Amino acid sequence: MSARETRGRFGLLVLAALFIVAVVIANAALRGIRLDLTENRLYTLSEGTYAILEDIPETINLYFFFSERATADIPQLRTYAGRVREMLEEFEQNADGRLAVRFIDPLPFSDEEDRASEFGLQSVELGMGADPVFMGIAGTNSIGDEEIIAFLDPTNEAFLEYELAKLVHTLAVVSKPVIGLLTPLQMTAGFDPATQQLRQPWVITQQVQQLFELRTLPAGTDSIDADIDVLMIVHPKDLGDSTLYAIDQFIMRGGRAMLFVDPYAQADSQPPPVPGMSQPGGGASDLNRLLEPWGVSIPPGIVIGDDRFALQVTGLGNRPVRYLPLLGIDQTGIDPDDVVTAGIRNLNLGFPGYIEVGEDPSVTVTPLVRSSDMAGPLQAEELAFTQDPEMLRASFEPTGEPYVLAARLQGVAPSAFPDGPPPLPETGTTVDSGAHLAQSDGPINVLLVADTDLLTDRLWVQVRNLFGQPLTTAFAGNGDFTVNALDNLTGSNELISIRGRATYTRPFTRVQNLRRDAEARFRITEQQLTQELNSLEAKLAELQAQRQDGGNLLLSPEQEAELDRFQDERLRIRKELRQVQRDLDQSIEDLGMQLKITNIFLVPALIALLGLALLVLRRQRRA
Repeated sequence: MSARETRGRFGLLVLAALFIVAVVIANAALRGIRLDLTENRLYTLSEGTYAILEDIPETINLYFFFSERATADIPQLRTYAGRVREMLEEFEQNADGRLAVRFIDPLPFSDEEDRASEFGLQSVELGMGADPVFMGIAGTNSIGDEEIIAFLDPTNEAFLEYELAKLVHTLAVVSKPVIGLLTPLQMTAGFDPATQQLRQPWVITQQVQQLFELRTLPAGTDSIDADIDVLMIVHPKDLGDSTLYAIDQFIMRGGRAMLFVDPYAQADSQPPPVPGMSQPGGGASDLNRLLEPWGVSIPPGIVIGDDRFALQVTGLGNRPVRYLPLLGIDQTGIDPDDVVTAGIRNLNLGFPGYIEVGEDPSVTVTPLVRSSDMAGPLQAEELAFTQDPEMLRASFEPTGEPYVLAARLQGVAPSAFPDGPPPLPETGTTVDSGAHLAQSDGPINVLLVADTDLLTDRLWVQVRNLFGQPLTTAFAGNGDFTVNALDNLTGSNELISIRGRATYTRPFTRVQNLRRDAEARFRITEQQLTQELNSLEAKLAELQAQRQDGGNLLLSPEQEAELDRFQDERLRIRKELRQVQRDLDQSIEDLGMQLKITNIFLVPALIALLGLALLVLRRQRRA
C-alpha cells in the first residue's frame, strides 16, 4: 500500500470520527430546537397557547384514546389521529414537564376500553361487525378534576389547537367561572304574580347554570364584583348613569362582556297599542351611551328584514307566508372562522336590529352573524300596527348590502365617562368605584348582539313533557352560540387570542375547479333538455286540442313527427351529457398523469442534471 493510499484511508477515518462527534454535539446542543418548514406553520403553536402552557401550576395528565387496530383500514381517521398526536407532543414539549401525555389504544373488552367509557368518551360504531372506534381525550389535574373531548371530529381540525388549549386551561384554573346576569327580563326561575304560579327559567338560563356559576345582578346596581368573569347584559333599558358607569369601568378594567341589545324585543311584550290587535308590541333597549365612544352603535327604532332569510309563519286566513323580520340565518351568514360560531348551522333571530360601525372606530369589529344582501331596514313602530306579514313585503325595499347582526369587539377603547364618575341624583356626590379609568387597561373583549329574542325558547328549542320530565329538542343553534360565546369569554386573554388555523389535509383545488366547471356545463345542458321536454309537451297538448276525431289514443301524423323529432333531440343531448362527463373524467386523469410524470420523471431528471452539472464543473476545475 502506497503512502498516498494510507493517507487517504486515514483521512476517511478522521472524517468519520469528526462526523460522529459532530452528530453527538449537535444532538446535545440542539436538543429541543425544531424548525417548522410547513407552508401553514402546522407545528408552530400560537402565542396564546405558549402562555397557557407556561401558567400551568401543577402537573396535568392527558390521555389520548385512539383505536389503532380498529382503524387499520380507515386512513382518514389515522391521518387525523397522527395530527392530534403531533400537536399533543408539541404541547408536552413546551409545558416544561407540567404536562404528561399518554397514548392509549382501547382494545375491545380491555381495561383501557372500560377506562375510556368511565371518562365519558364516545365510541363510533362503524357497522359490519367492526370494533367500535375511540378517538377522544381525557384530562385530569392534581385535585381530581376531569375534562374530556368526547370525540375529535376531523371536520373541526381548524380549531384543534383551541380545543386542546381550552382543555388544558380549564384543568389549570380550578374555580368555576362566574357569569353576572343583568336583565329586566324574567329569564330565571321565580314566582309569577300574574299566574300565581312558579315561573320556569328559560332553557338558555338552565344551560348556563349547568356550566357556570350564574349570579343575577339587581336592577340599578352601581357596582360589579371583581370576581365576575363575564358580564351578560340582556335587554338593557332605562339604565341609570351609576349602572352605566359600573358597566363601563368593569369593561375598562379588562372585564369581558356579552351584550344583547334590541330595538324591538318581543320577549319584553307590552300591552297591545290598539284594543283587539293580536300582535303585541315589543320593548326597546339601548346601550349606545357606552358603545358610541368605541365607534359602534345600534340605531334605535330600526329592525332588519331579510327577504332571503325570512322564516315562514301563518298569516291571515291560515296561509303560510314568509315574515321579513323573523330571520333564520343559515351558514352563509355565519362566520365559520371564529370559535364562537364555527360549526353552527343556523340561528333564528326575531326582529333584530343591526350594528352600525363608524368611519374610524377605536375597536376592531369582527362580524359573526350577518344578514343577506336582500335585507333592508324596517321601522320598529310600524310592526306593532301591522297584522298582515304580506303588508310588509309590499313596501319592503332591500338595500343590496348585508347588515351586521352580531360582532366581536376588541381593542383599546375609551371610556364613555372621560371626565370621571357621574354624580348621584339623590345626593349630587359621585359614584365611589375606585380609581377611574378614562381608557381601557389593555384590549377589551366584548360580544355584541343586536337581538334578545334569540334567547327565548320559542325561537330555538322545543320543550316537551315526558313522564313528568321536560325534554328539550333544539331546532336552531341559538343555545350553542350563547354558550360558546360565554365559554370563550371566560377563558384567559391568551385563550381568546387563539384562532382557527389551516388544516392538515389540503384539498385538490385544481381538481375541484375542474369538477365545478364541468358540473356547471352539465347543468346548462340538462336545463336545455328540460326546456326541450317542456316545449314538446306543450306542442303535443296543442296538437291534441286541434284534433277533430274525438281525441282517441292514436297519434296523428303531426304528433308522430313531433315525437320522432324530440326522440332524436333527446338522444343528441344525452350524448352531449355523457361527453361532458367523459371530458371531466379525462381532464382529471390528464392532471393526474401530469402529476405522476412530474414526480416520477421530472424531479429525478432535474436531480440527475444537477449532478451532471456538478460533475462537469468539478472536472473543469481539475483541468
